[in-house]
Amino acid sequence: MAASLLEACVPGTFGGLNLFGGEIISVETILVSNYSAYVPGAYRYTAPSVQLSNATFCNVTVSYTHPGQNDNIHVEAWLPVNAWNERFLAVGGGGWVAGRFFLSYANMQGALADGYATITTDAGLGPAMDSSPWAQISPGNVNLYNLQNLAAVSLGDEAILGKQLIKSYYGKGPLYSYWNGCSQGGRQGMLLAQRYPDAYDGIAAAAPAIYWNEFVPGTHWPQQVLNMLEHYPYNCEADAITDAAVAACDKLDQVEDGIVSNPEECLARFDPFRLVGMPINCTQTNSTIRITRAAAILVNETWHGPRAVDGTKLWHGLNPGSDITGDASTTMQPGLGATNCTGTTCTGTPNSLSQWIQLFIARDPALDVSNLTHHEWESLFYSGQQQYGSFVDSADPDLRSFNKRGGKLLSFHGLQDNTIPTAGSEQYYKAVASISPDIHNFYRYFEVPGLGHCFGGSSQQPSNLFEQLRLWVENGTAPETTAVNVTDATGSQVLGSRVLCPYPQRQQLIKGCTDTAAGKCWTCTKRH
Repeated sequence: MAASLLEACVPGTFGGLNLFGGEIISVETILVSNYSAYVPGAYRYTAPSVQLSNATFCNVTVSYTHPGQNDNIHVEAWLPVNAWNERFLAVGGGGWVAGRFFLSYANMQGALADGYATITTDAGLGPAMDSSPWAQISPGNVNLYNLQNLAAVSLGDEAILGKQLIKSYYGKGPLYSYWNGCSQGGRQGMLLAQRYPDAYDGIAAAAPAIYWNEFVPGTHWPQQVLNMLEHYPYNCEADAITDAAVAACDKLDQVEDGIVSNPEECLARFDPFRLVGMPINCTQTNSTIRITRAAAILVNETWHGPRAVDGTKLWHGLNPGSDITGDASTTMQPGLGATNCTGTTCTGTPNSLSQWIQLFIARDPALDVSNLTHHEWESLFYSGQQQYGSFVDSADPDLRSFNKRGGKLLSFHGLQDNTIPTAGSEQYYKAVASISPDIHNFYRYFEVPGLGHCFGGSSQQPSNLFEQLRLWVENGTAPETTAVNVTDATGSQVLGSRVLCPYPQRQQLIKGCTDTAAGKCWTCTKRH
């Protein structure tokens, strides 16, 4: 079999590809041998670290277009020559990238090590880490086909082409098909369950960037607050308030470990304005300074989320304990409320997602997002919903078709996520439950205290979750809990283990159990 697969790694093997609404431009194949890579668990999201050694696989890249749309999309599949497990695993992207970037490839390396045939797509957007090369078709005009490909269409195409490539190569299709992704990849996974319920049997969708038209403008809210204040505090001020909140709320779960496990109660208990005027040692000034009211406002507004001019809440905020500035050593993402200081002069630091406001909502690359009034910002927020709700929100709660065909969906979200508010995942779960009372039979969501955005923070990811997804799909064994390791402040040393509980349950220390670093001391309980 292996010898024939070596010989079959040629374009002619895949000549029968067919995609309704699409036209195949080219098929390229490369037989890759002696391929090795170490894959850290952080980049796999739901699986442990793994060493891929001396792999041989057929790398197949398909270029295709949707006639009349002037797009050119590439899907890249890795088909193992030896020890294929008869399963298919597609992987997601991140940020503005649909796939075919370093995190996608790390996921594919891990999939290959586990015996999967695996695939990624670039949605026709190329390798850029931002949207500026593809967002507009001409000045003032959004390339809606490109946006549509990122949002949904390329994902359905990818599943269809991936299964055809597998059948062409192995002579049979996969027994089971899976998806794994976080952030943009999590949104892609949720969208697949919503819009393409037949594409995958099991979907792992972590920290999903759903409710796009609320979440993405919301990432700019901390900077908008600073711009309206016309005061940009040192990062050390917001960091000091965050540290104080963690110290005040740490023991709400009965364990002192530097982790806020109950952010809702922390938000109700802790007042950042109490720290105004408190002296702190600031690394940016190498001196002692006092926390300003502007810093307290920044933190408070970041926690409570964007609001309209009349005070109406527009979206959720980040949880207390999340790294607002991105300065913590364990944080892998830039901070939404970060400033950049030279001497005594500080300025705001917008994140790359602010391009959504410029290039898509306002359709003006020259728009200065640092110079918007509150009313202008609110108008843009609502305009995004009006223009693009059906394109990219990815928050349709009707998963009945996915459930009916036997699909299983697992999601997790770090409570220390400093980019995407966990309350969005909670809101979506509740919305699905309102339509599907049997939600627990096909969809389970785990909150991860201490975990940052996809990785980082004071917790590792639930590294057994993908295997639990596979067992749920193939054997009907649903995950009642999943394990996770907690780490020290540097993220380098594992301090102990915990159990994560499917929402609406949450973890609780077993009364009288003294070995708090052991998973056996933790159980699941209903929320109050």
